[in-house]
Amino acid sequence: MSNKRKIAVVITARPSYSRVKTVLAAIKKHPELDLQLIVAASALLDRYGSAVNYIEKDGFEIAAKVFNVLEGENLTAAAKTTGIGILELSTVFDNLRPDIVVTVADRFETMATAISASYMNIPLAHIQGGEVTGNIDEKVRHAITKLADYHFVASENAKQRVIKLGENPEMVFNTGCPSIDIAQSVSQKKALDFNPYQKYGGVGSQPDLSNGYLVVMQHPVTNEYQDSRSHIEATLRAVMQINQPTLWFWPNVDAGADGTSTGIRSFREKYTMENVHFFKNMEGDDFLNLLHHSKGLIGNSSVGIRECAYLGVPVVNIGSRQNRRDRGVNVIDVSYEEQEIITAVTSVLQNQIRNTSEVYGGGNAGERIAELLKELPLQFHKTIMY
Repeated sequence: MSNKRKIAVVITARPSYSRVKTVLAAIKKHPELDLQLIVAASALLDRYGSAVNYIEKDGFEIAAKVFNVLEGENLTAAAKTTGIGILELSTVFDNLRPDIVVTVADRFETMATAISASYMNIPLAHIQGGEVTGNIDEKVRHAITKLADYHFVASENAKQRVIKLGENPEMVFNTGCPSIDIAQSVSQKKALDFNPYQKYGGVGSQPDLSNGYLVVMQHPVTNEYQDSRSHIEATLRAVMQINQPTLWFWPNVDAGADGTSTGIRSFREKYTMENVHFFKNMEGDDFLNLLHHSKGLIGNSSVGIRECAYLGVPVVNIGSRQNRRDRGVNVIDVSYEEQEIITAVTSVLQNQIRNTSEVYGGGNAGERIAELLKELPLQFHKTIMY
């Protein structure tokens, strides 16, 4: 019988995988750890890029798959998706009997992982707690902090915030963000080393990328989901006015995603976007390589706040989705206003300055987290430090 410590990591969405890929690799490689990888929710769905295909291609064995996404992409569907997740994950944990469960970040359905593990007296580790944004993710993130036994945070401010929430400082570790590990590797590449059209397909025109290009990734904001269509339309109009080669990525599965998707499709039917190509998904390394050699990122993805800070990629961050998150000097914040977006992007195009920052770590988070998962005492009762 193996004496290895069993670590169950739950991946629920495309961004979650890229966030913890180096953690998974470090756990898999560690001689005293046994990785139990559970893939759930939108990470299994083709219309969101089927992250599970990349997970398997990268050589990770999947211990269980949990299909729990309820159709609708609204607030009721989000709540019910989480409820189904609790039911299904509880069965998976009962079968796998992990020593520690690891949950990632703050997407709404990750609450299911935290509740199932906590109610079953399984020690819970949380990656990327203690950050602030201002939407539903914030409630989820802080609630998981209170359920979690170990905290692997991505910045010093996040560490202090988790401690202020009453957590034992001895169980809060500033490991940096695991996604920076991939950014650190990508930063060594001198050029874009693949053809995105050939490798990933997508739809739309195929603009020449040799003289530079922009990247767009804009998600709905859960507490502003009714406005998701008008938000994306402002960005579409701005990008059309800017008229630079642009690679545009599909949104996450969040409340309001229907509005974002419908807005994009309707706009494409009405206007010919000669300089824009649309992708569903891309492997994490390729996506960061694409960003690294772009002229800048437009939208509201956390990749602009995290990995782009380390890489020094200029970012025009639209709206409230990343409110109050620690930033590097690479970010320009704007509202959902067409002219404001155009002005900011024009400034980025004219001033291609690369200012890098290690606010989210320097590139060794995966190995640090794996070592902590081996060393930490197994506990599921907490002493709250109020």
